[in-house]
Amino acid sequence: MSTQSAHSIISLYHSTAAKNIIMVDSDHAARLKRKQHEQNLVTNPKRRKSTEENSEPSIQDELLLVESQILSSRSSYNKIAALLKYSQSGGSQIQLCHTAAVVLCRVFCRLMARGSMSKSKETSKNETIVVQWLRQQLGEYEETLLTMLSTKDKTLQSLALSLSLRILKEKADHLRLQGDLVWSSGLFQSLVKSLVQPETFSDTRIEYMARYFDQYTDIRHYTFRMLAELIRSGTSEGIINGAISLLTIAQAPVEMAGATNLYYLDKPANSKTKFSQLSIQKRQAQEAWLAILSHKLLKEQQKKILSFLSPKIVPWFSKPELLMDFLTSSFDAGGSISLMALSGLFHLIQEKSLDYPQFYSKLYSLLDFNILHSKHRPHFSRSLEVFLASTHLPAVLVASFIKRLSRLCLSAPPSGIMIVIPFIYNLLKLHPACTFMIHRKENSSINVAGEFLKDPFNMNESDPMETEAIESSLWEVYTLQSHYQPQVAIIAKIISEQFTKDLYPLEDFLDHSYRSMLDMELSRDLKNAPVVEYEIPQRIFSRQPGEMNQKDNLLTKVWDFGEHT
Repeated sequence: MSTQSAHSIISLYHSTAAKNIIMVDSDHAARLKRKQHEQNLVTNPKRRKSTEENSEPSIQDELLLVESQILSSRSSYNKIAALLKYSQSGGSQIQLCHTAAVVLCRVFCRLMARGSMSKSKETSKNETIVVQWLRQQLGEYEETLLTMLSTKDKTLQSLALSLSLRILKEKADHLRLQGDLVWSSGLFQSLVKSLVQPETFSDTRIEYMARYFDQYTDIRHYTFRMLAELIRSGTSEGIINGAISLLTIAQAPVEMAGATNLYYLDKPANSKTKFSQLSIQKRQAQEAWLAILSHKLLKEQQKKILSFLSPKIVPWFSKPELLMDFLTSSFDAGGSISLMALSGLFHLIQEKSLDYPQFYSKLYSLLDFNILHSKHRPHFSRSLEVFLASTHLPAVLVASFIKRLSRLCLSAPPSGIMIVIPFIYNLLKLHPACTFMIHRKENSSINVAGEFLKDPFNMNESDPMETEAIESSLWEVYTLQSHYQPQVAIIAKIISEQFTKDLYPLEDFLDHSYRSMLDMELSRDLKNAPVVEYEIPQRIFSRQPGEMNQKDNLLTKVWDFGEHT
């Protein structure tokens, strides 16, 4: 509404009820302020000196003066429009925008508390026009606060968040908005939508979740509800990212048990709107997450959800089995996502007693020739240790994992072998029925005559219960005892020793690399001096002078190195 129309509204009000109200002219208010300012200069010489340098009062002081004028006289309501312009200034005038927004919040809160923005059956027509205009100004102020949430200033975003929720509370208390009406009136719904926008800082989201979401039942309930409605209506990837970031900040239901029955607004009297029960909150949270999971998520979004699945997402699900479709589809993505999906499935199997018979078959399929070369090798090893820790697993199943890991070691880097050998030792220790694979001579790779024998283990079998690994032997580990890397050769010999040692802590072997193993070898104390050549050879590949009966090797037969003396 323009300033001219605002003046016409005020003039209408003057014609009736405003005759008995004391009018404070703006020029008169300015004269009063200057007079008080001069008196302060007389009583306080220090302020006189500072004021001589800056004789004009600050803009913040002017805004505070405007606030007092609006609250003391209805003839100054038109100055609300000026305050709105200051609050929308932004740019280099951040402090001005900040002060104007706070002043407007105080103005509207006091006007609502006085009843100046409410109307009843007894309200006159002129009074109704004034109330409608004030509510329009309040709506414009709410839009300004929502715009602040998309600015690049963290202070303004935090301020807009606090002021928006303060306005929401005052509207519920004084504008007769009850039940769902106050939450669906527009401000809260727009606030939640602003929080998931890409422009919103993570600090603002954390502040909202810590100060409001985790503390108040009603805010938590309607946040889940608004997010589910927003995402189902069709959104961009940026909003999906914001929704995931917002929900993964939330505490688990167990952690917020003490704040379950706290309400930000008045507790609803209608029994149908009582949502303090944890089951009702979980239902809303489940709907919000299912709305997110129903979208075609990007790989990074899948990784983030899977990383927070066990501690942050599963506790909010009243029916965890609804996550199975997402986890199985994530496993099909391959790579590290498959392993993270299996971790989520294992958590559901172990903690929620869900049945998934194909779990170990899918885990077995991840053991390919690339796994020991992958950068995710430490994480995979930790997860594999957890998955196979149970002593109730069938020996046939465990033997397949032992044999396949042994076979992969033949083409693995030394740092990968250093992880696998202690892990195999631990599995043999936990499952004594598999120790026959160590001492089975009839199935070794080479017989007494030096002929190669067929290994009964089927490397191409995808079912770990059908590989016949239990009938095979660990000849691959014996082969590693002759490895070129000294540390690998030494640790491979633990299989040939008696199993009297305790289980190896796998964490001690996860950080090995070529550099760390080389540094370890160079820093090792030598008990005996190494044997070296005491005669310097004159030739490297061909026969030495005087070695007439020595046969040439294959290299000298292929290349002619010449006869250099």
